[in-house]
Amino acid sequence: MEELRGTGVALITPFMEDGEVDRDALARIVEHCIDGGIDYLVVMGTTAESVTLSKEEKAVAVATTIKVNAGRLPLVLGVGGNDTREVTEELRSMDLSSFSAVLSVSPYYNKPTQEGIYQHFRAISAASPLPIVLYNVPGRTGSNMLPDTVLRLANDFSNIVAIKEASGNLVQIMEIIAKKPNDFKVLSGDDITALPTILAGGDGVISVIGQGLPVEFSRMVDHGLQGDAQKAYHYHYLLQEGMRLIFEEGNPAGIKAVFEHLGLAKATVRLPLVAASTDLKERIGAFMKDIARIPA
Repeated sequence: MEELRGTGVALITPFMEDGEVDRDALARIVEHCIDGGIDYLVVMGTTAESVTLSKEEKAVAVATTIKVNAGRLPLVLGVGGNDTREVTEELRSMDLSSFSAVLSVSPYYNKPTQEGIYQHFRAISAASPLPIVLYNVPGRTGSNMLPDTVLRLANDFSNIVAIKEASGNLVQIMEIIAKKPNDFKVLSGDDITALPTILAGGDGVISVIGQGLPVEFSRMVDHGLQGDAQKAYHYHYLLQEGMRLIFEEGNPAGIKAVFEHLGLAKATVRLPLVAASTDLKERIGAFMKDIARIPA
């Protein structure tokens, strides 16, 4: 599925100071990503704080993104959870006509066995009218979707077409790349492992920092996909400190501080998350000023 090759970004949900969804800010961010060369947009992922949004708020954010994007980039919708029945019912009932694929996280909190993970995605495969991107993020889910399970799903179900791999374990990622079906995409789920994953044979990334610095990040990915490691690492090392900073106090507090610096959105997050500290905001601001002075 070529729409998933390159740089995708997991969009934030910007809030106004009173906590309401900021549609205007979201529109600015979507335009910022499109203008900056991003290849596709992911809506309602973890970075969107989707677990603390009401159904009505999710609908507002999704509708705003669809309207502003106006068909210019492929869209991927996050539809996942730890209740298999609820996820499958949602997939069967939703209007997915504006989306190219769904991103579905491995079940969290339940800590299922590998067989449980397999059966969860087997049910999702049967329910989904769209291609499915698996999402492995052990740091959030409490369980790791092992390569054997990923490969089993990739081989058994034709509509399971990719994985967003955020284990941070390059050995695990390379095992999947080495053994996967030819048309199955491996996407980095961590900014810091994006380039190593691509140079090992992966297909791209679903990024956080890429939405704040789309020009530099998408250039890194493009050079990596072209096999030009020297040029790609130029951008990787340009961005590396920013990749570290935006996750220092959790996601999406850091990337929202980036957007506040850019004047595109406020840094407001929703409890139990808290906004980036003054100290971190200052260091992110200094990084953003430095990177703006470096010739591309």
